[in-house]
Amino acid sequence: MTSRFAPLRDPAFARVFAARLISAFGTAMTPVALPFAVLEDLAGTPRQVGLVIAAGSGAQILVQVFGGAFADRGSRKRQMVGADGLAALAQAALAALLLTGGASLDALIALQAVIGVSFALHFPAAVGLVPLVVEREKLQPANALLSIAHSTALGLGAAAGGVLAARYGAGTALAVDAASFAASALLVAGVRTRPQARSAAASLLAELRAGWREFTSHRWLWAIVLQFTVMTTGWFGTFAVVGPIVADRSLGGAGAWGAIAAAFGFGLVSGGLLMLRAHFERPMLVATLTCFGGALLPLLLLAPSPLAWIAAGAFVAGMGFEVFSVLWNTALHTRVAPEALSRVSAYDAVGSIALVPLGEVLAGFGVEALGAPHTLLWAAAAIVVPTALVLLVPEVRHFRNAK
Repeated sequence: MTSRFAPLRDPAFARVFAARLISAFGTAMTPVALPFAVLEDLAGTPRQVGLVIAAGSGAQILVQVFGGAFADRGSRKRQMVGADGLAALAQAALAALLLTGGASLDALIALQAVIGVSFALHFPAAVGLVPLVVEREKLQPANALLSIAHSTALGLGAAAGGVLAARYGAGTALAVDAASFAASALLVAGVRTRPQARSAAASLLAELRAGWREFTSHRWLWAIVLQFTVMTTGWFGTFAVVGPIVADRSLGGAGAWGAIAAAFGFGLVSGGLLMLRAHFERPMLVATLTCFGGALLPLLLLAPSPLAWIAAGAFVAGMGFEVFSVLWNTALHTRVAPEALSRVSAYDAVGSIALVPLGEVLAGFGVEALGAPHTLLWAAAAIVVPTALVLLVPEVRHFRNAK
């Protein structure tokens, strides 16, 4: 087991690990606190919850591809630091508005859009930074450790977010998130990296085209991204919109949803711990099968089931998603051309969340027009059907680990 933790002995990776841990702790508070900021601080509707949440994911989609190209052209480390700094400022402004009673729906939408832009810049740079601080043979344990840091923080942060939002208001939880972004920026700023490989493309447009060619050259990659294009509408529609509404109406409010979100986070931790040891000959087949667990949450929220059952379903979903995440990131790091890694991860992210804003908006409208149970059934179908279909792709079923 000691060798599995060997990457942490490297000071550069240890800083990246700590940054991921701190930032994810704060970020986990937002999905718990923000819906209740709309429902309680602004006396908003389910439709407005969907609009606020979708503003962030929509802005992320619009900027994501360019974020990947900028990271491959410039410095992935500097881009991460700048993105975290931008997120800290936007989240601090949002927290201040809520704490002083000056928040409005328009302000929440605008600031969520800014935070979405920061995520679009951060994500592809973060994926591309890992091979610059970790040797190739240590990539799977390093990815597993980063996932464990992320997941542990998500579980603890979600629980803390639920408590803070319930006792002190959503603004307090968002203020902690702002501080976590600032701390992450400071940690990453001190990371020493190996030289970054860059493509020979002369222009931003040429680099985008080269990144697209690399992305489309891997059938297993774009097939699974298409799966996620549909699947994430069901997951985020449930987790970001319908779930908090059901919790507010039937389960006891922010504290209950914080417990469910925390269970999801601890499921992620368990998946990360599993992936410190596990080795699969067909990693993309295993990764895809784990996605079926995501349907448990919308199905258990239908009635809704007792809180403990819902939390257990969230735990199983989290464990499956984390196994997927480690296997997926390791496949990207070992199969994609290094100089195009951030661009490919950006295309991956854009494709994976392309319909998320629509799913979040429709989830809010669906609760008002059809009711939560019917909306949750559609969400479950959106997770199960594309996951089953992608198993028909031979390159997914027969994908083998790189030698």
